[in-house]
Amino acid sequence: MFIVLLFSIVFSSAAYAQVENTDWQLYSMADSHAFDPERPESQANLQKVEGISLVGGRYLYSGAFSIGKDGHYVVDFKNTSTIDRFSFYLYDQQNRLIASAAGGIGSREANPFFLRHGRTVDLQAGHYRLLAEVSSPYFIAQPVPYINTLADYQQEIRYGNAIVLIGIGIFLSMGIYYGALSFARSRNTEILYALFIFSNLLFNAGAHQILSQLFNLHNFYLISFPILISNFIYVLFVMRLLEIHPARNQKLHTMGIISLVVLAVFALFAVMSPNWINEMARFGVWVFLLYGLVAGVIRSLQGSMEARLYLIALLTFIGLASMATLPTQLSSNTIYVEHYGLASIAMEVILLALVLTYQYGKLYRERVKILLSLDHNKKLAHTDAVTQIPNRYALEIELASFPPDAALTYIDMDNLKHYNDRFGHAKGDEMLTLFAKLMKQGLGDKGCIYRVGGDEFAVTCPDGNTYRVEKLIAGVIAEMHRAGFKQAGVSAGSAFMHEAANTYDLKHLADIRMYENKQRRKTQANHKVNREGK
Repeated sequence: MFIVLLFSIVFSSAAYAQVENTDWQLYSMADSHAFDPERPESQANLQKVEGISLVGGRYLYSGAFSIGKDGHYVVDFKNTSTIDRFSFYLYDQQNRLIASAAGGIGSREANPFFLRHGRTVDLQAGHYRLLAEVSSPYFIAQPVPYINTLADYQQEIRYGNAIVLIGIGIFLSMGIYYGALSFARSRNTEILYALFIFSNLLFNAGAHQILSQLFNLHNFYLISFPILISNFIYVLFVMRLLEIHPARNQKLHTMGIISLVVLAVFALFAVMSPNWINEMARFGVWVFLLYGLVAGVIRSLQGSMEARLYLIALLTFIGLASMATLPTQLSSNTIYVEHYGLASIAMEVILLALVLTYQYGKLYRERVKILLSLDHNKKLAHTDAVTQIPNRYALEIELASFPPDAALTYIDMDNLKHYNDRFGHAKGDEMLTLFAKLMKQGLGDKGCIYRVGGDEFAVTCPDGNTYRVEKLIAGVIAEMHRAGFKQAGVSAGSAFMHEAANTYDLKHLADIRMYENKQRRKTQANHKVNREGK
């Protein structure tokens, strides 16, 4: 949809009759220079330049043009609408000032055209000269003045305005939906996604004059500052969406942290040097694109379907964003850099929503698969053959009706391989069975223990008393040591139902904390060995 509109603008703009005008001469103006429109000859004292500085400044365009017939005409800028302030001065053949107009995002002058800077003038056939003064703390692209008939101008701006209105509608609806969903599910993924959408909504509302024209907000920095925030949020969103964990995906997680630090430095520099805020936002976009691309490729190679779908969304975004983040002068008078940026973000927002939808479907399919397995063989589904305690399928059934205050503890036993290799698998099975038996006796009716894997167990605690569970585990390990299993030990991690949006997140959180506990115990053991060695 957006791509069709963009190409329609580019190709249709050539069909409208344009006013023939000469090449524009660009001059740089010092902030202290007071330009007198009644004395246009004073421009001869200004310094000629080839182009504007993207970190802001004050400039004056000068050019002559001819009008073939009397009529209503419009003066506007092409390439970009992100202009803080501007002034138009129109002179006749006798160099007399016959019309002037002012405006800009930072100006409170009324705008005759919605989402545009156009100013109308009534001209008779003849030769004219236009001086256009522009000033901004920074520029997204170089604004260049142009003149067109009112009728053609009104035709030209339709497609660009359509892109803006459709894009803003998408941001608003998707942002509200995922914002509400994040509160309902309490998932960080949806929260970050909603914040990313609203940041881009604020940026585009500022860049396309919605904030200034509809809400009378004329703060020019509202345009690029949200992008600094959006870049930061996007990296966090990717890390959450692709399940990049510091222990299991150490390199990707470290790269993400480095990206966040770089973006924070960009933001700090932008605060100290406001003229660079847009450049820092622009550089930040490429930082998060690079991180997203690397993370998506690596997680795809690791088998993540979400990562593969995410790459489709990212590559689509990169194709359009490359035109929005690389400063350029566009050939069309109706399509701006901001239009490319809005279209690229809107397309990615839509595609990322499909990735999240797939993720929800995945959770549903996993649950259906579990229920089908239970129906196929109830005995096998509920009981572990070795330890004769409930297994992972029984755990899934209990978790389906888990109360809000309940807790889940994941347990990973140490040195099962040691007993299997040295004394045979029968000894290893004996260790697992003894642990399960002692835990079951200790829990009584206060909880239940499950075997969820080879040396992994889970304990449910309906009243959420994880302290009792931890104390019981310590006592059981001590008793196993007395029974001859000197190498027995466990790593455990607990999570509460109120911390998670669903049972999948609950298990994932408990597993993460168990893994972190295991790493911590290994580190402590190594330190102990080093101290004893010294």
